[in-house]
Amino acid sequence: MNFFVVGIICTFLQFSCQKSPSHQTLLPNILVVEVDGSLGQQPLNCLVSAEELMRRDDKGQDIFWKKNGVEDTQRGNSYTITLEDSLGGGNYTCHNKDGSLLNYTVVLIQEDQTKMRKILVKTEEEDYLKCSAQNYNGEFGCSWTWHRSRIGKVTFIRARRLEDGDTQCSVDTSGQHWTCSSSHRNFSCSVDRTGNQISCLDEQHCPYAEESQQIHITVYVKTELFLVENYSKHFHLSAIVKPDKVEISKINATMIKWTYPSSWSSPYSYFPLTFQITQLRRGCKRCGNPCTDSKAIKTLTVHSTDICSFEVKRKAKTVCVRAKDALCDSQWSEWSHFRLKRNKDNKKNKHKRQHYRNRE
Repeated sequence: MNFFVVGIICTFLQFSCQKSPSHQTLLPNILVVEVDGSLGQQPLNCLVSAEELMRRDDKGQDIFWKKNGVEDTQRGNSYTITLEDSLGGGNYTCHNKDGSLLNYTVVLIQEDQTKMRKILVKTEEEDYLKCSAQNYNGEFGCSWTWHRSRIGKVTFIRARRLEDGDTQCSVDTSGQHWTCSSSHRNFSCSVDRTGNQISCLDEQHCPYAEESQQIHITVYVKTELFLVENYSKHFHLSAIVKPDKVEISKINATMIKWTYPSSWSSPYSYFPLTFQITQLRRGCKRCGNPCTDSKAIKTLTVHSTDICSFEVKRKAKTVCVRAKDALCDSQWSEWSHFRLKRNKDNKKNKHKRQHYRNRE
């Protein structure tokens, strides 16, 4: 008898010690549950409002549940998820006795934040999100690298300025386009086809005003096992702006010119660029970009708010140019290069002149 009583007490203590973990609702049907490895329970309700439940003759007793499409033994309006370690995530659906869908909840499991992240890997800058902007028009993009064994997908995006109060985010039916709105502004974000980068727009951003508040971007990504992690980054556009490549063209045998990237903010007098010019002795035809693979004859920096021209040294075979914002310490653009063909052209002209002389 004593053993029986002790068994009942132990069983009671086991279930009474199961705590309800902390959770947050990302979207009306997406629930994120935080786990720390201990045993826990998370309740779900099929019919949320009391009015819906009262209209049913069976008071919800004929409702049955499925997890990831597989029917469960639990019945009724309430369903209890048992959480152990990182298990318990999934797509939970509740149905009428005829099988018609009543409601659903996607439960995502978020492990202890002190554990090592596994879904994304850090970039060379020792960060998970790499963000950049082509100009000051309020557009920016962020990319990341999936862990080679834990490919996932974006499940939620939140973008806002730090001054914004309550921000509500929603997604369209495609699951690729997000909108985050507050009383101050709207952000719109889109996930690209590869699933490893997003592009966003601060629709109320004014490029001519001082940017007093940072942008705060948070990306939630999940695996096929319904594990979710969130990655955040905050920045001013001036800190992440990176101009597109400049366009170089030839004026004559000794002169080249380049222009501002067409995507750069205007007027150029208000958004000036600094240019770095490098001249190379070799063309390096097999190089993807000779500007990073060859030794320079000379490198110099110039400031200009208009089309720039430059006289090339006679020994130079390739000229490289890149640009950055002249007023802040931001990123350089990728190198643009221009291969000079004047030596070959001179040889061809010399052969042509000699040919004409021989004919005379």
